This record gives sequence, C-alpha cells and structure tokens, in this order.
Amino acid sequence: MQLNPHRYFIINKPYKMVSQFVSPDNVNLLGQINFPFPEGTHAIGRLDNNSEGLLILTTNKSVTRLLFLSEKPHKRTYLVQVEKIMSQETLEKLRNGVPIRTKGGGYYQTTSCEIEIIDRPLNLPPREHEFREDLPQTWLRMTLTEGKYHQIRKMVSNVYHDCKRLIRVSIEDLELENLQPGCVREIEEDNFFKLLHIENKDLYNDESKIIV
Repeated sequence: MQLNPHRYFIINKPYKMVSQFVSPDNVNLLGQINFPFPEGTHAIGRLDNNSEGLLILTTNKSVTRLLFLSEKPHKRTYLVQVEKIMSQETLEKLRNGVPIRTKGGGYYQTTSCEIEIIDRPLNLPPREHEFREDLPQTWLRMTLTEGKYHQIRKMVSNVYHDCKRLIRVSIEDLELENLQPGCVREIEEDNFFKLLHIENKDLYNDESKIIV
C-alpha cells in the first residue's frame, strides 16, 4: 500500500502569471489560482510569464527527471502567433533548425522540429494586449523535443518574426483540451504516466531517485 501517494494536476496557465508559488517579485503566482493544492505541489516544465497553456503541477519530485532529463525525448506542442506572413522557405528553415543565443552568450543550433502553418485556432480565450487581427500575422503549430530558455521566441526571431502569442497545448498525449485559463484538472497517477509515455516505477521505494 502506498503510504504517501502523489497527486498530479494540469492547469491552463494564464497570460502574465509566473510558474511559481513563491517569488520575491511583484508578480501573479500559481497560488492565486482558486484550488486547494496539497503541500509540496510544484510546477514541472515552466512557461514564462507571457506564455500560456498546459502546465503540469505535482507533489512528485521525480517527474522532472523522468520527463525532461531522461535520454528519451518527449514532445511538446505549441500554438504560436507571429507577426507578418511567414513564407514556406522560412518555415523550412525553422523545421531544419536555426541558431539561437544562449544565456552564456554563445549559440545553440536547434534540432529539427515539426512545424506547420495553420488557420487561427477557434475558440481561443480572449487575452489582454492581443495582437490586432487586422494586421498581417501567421499562426503556427510547433512540436519540439527540447526546451531551451525562450526557445520558440528566439527561433522565430531568428527568421525575423516577432512572437505575439505562445500557447502550450500538449506534452506527449497529455492535452490541454478545453481547459480554460486559470482552471485545474487532476489526473489519476497511472493515466498521468501513460499519457506522458514515462515509466512510473520505484517512486515510493527508492529514495535515491528523488530529486529535490
């Protein structure tokens, strides 16, 4: 019998909210979401302040290692709005990988990714400071297996497009679906690991595998 079963949630992180419960800065925090998260809940795979969408929260400290630090890559899919009309030639550049600036001042060549131009997604929740619909723009669906700091924003900037909206809609088969901004959905443990295509083993018996 599991003495301390973990719990697993996804939220639709709103625009202008950081992926943290505590911060020294005057920012909107996850704790402002109206939900009784258990003690020890933390975010997995953060989204920056201006990004929206699927964010995993859990009390299981091993999920970061299992999902984002394992040898097996895991897919993350985003809806991306950029200014101006993107050409097929530019799309192909992004698909094959482009150099982006890293925190240390060097450059990193992104790996190949799945990307396509799509129609404006239907039923998008309204957002503060939306990009004007009458201005030239392109919506993209991008699937990556890596997550460098501000990677998508830097990728589209490299090909002279400014990112105006970024929404993560899935990680592997775990999908945002119709969850609204600021809302929470709890997921049963076995289904959580099944949808993410990761192994749920030794989480309760092998303390050496727990990452603090």
